[in-house]
Parts: sequence; structure tokens; C-alpha cells
Amino acid sequence: MTIQLIQYPKCTTCRKAKAWLTAQDIEFEEIHIVEQTPTAAQLRTFHEASGLPLKKFFNTSGQKYRELGLKDKLGNMSEEDMYELLASDGMLIKRPLVTDGKTVTLGFKEAEFEAAWK
Repeated sequence: MTIQLIQYPKCTTCRKAKAWLTAQDIEFEEIHIVEQTPTAAQLRTFHEASGLPLKKFFNTSGQKYRELGLKDKLGNMSEEDMYELLASDGMLIKRPLVTDGKTVTLGFKEAEFEAAWK
């Protein structure tokens, strides 16, 4: 599977991730997180491959996250409800989300990208 950069083009962190991948001559497919929001099933697959807690998939610094008061609600939600909520609005998903089907990284930290994508 081609590496997918699931991102929001105006996001500074997404731009840094894209620049890093490009500088490393790593081929990738860009996916606009709002226009092509991952489905609940895709998010489940990404979550399982990542080994991260599902809460890490939420963009906690996003306006939508704060508007919905999710800081206080996530603890009481089932995983299924969290997947559905994430799939309902791409702006709720931490970005960039980068995957090749086996490996998943969230956000951009150069050391993590070095380990995962180099």
C-alpha cells in the first residue's frame, strides 16, 4: 500500500510532515481529511495498527473538540461511539495521520517519522 498522508492542507504541522516526506524522497498520496474523512471502520483499522489509545486520535487543540466539550465526554463514550464521532468530522481527527496499512503515525515529530517512514 502507498503511504497515505491524511491531512488538512492549511495545517502547519501537516505541511511540516509533507515537507519531511518530500525531502526524504518518500512517495505518498495526499488525502484531504475534511473532504475524504476516514470512515469509522478505517479509523478502527488505523487505531488497531497504531497501538495508541483511541483518545490520541482526537485533535484536542481543535475548535470543534472544545465546542463539543469532548474533554469531559470521552471518558464515558464507548469505542464505537468514538469511532463514529471521529468519522463524522475530519477536524476532530489529530493530523496528519500517516499510514501504509501496517504502520500509523499521528501528528508530526521528526524522530517518530524517522523511525516509522525512513
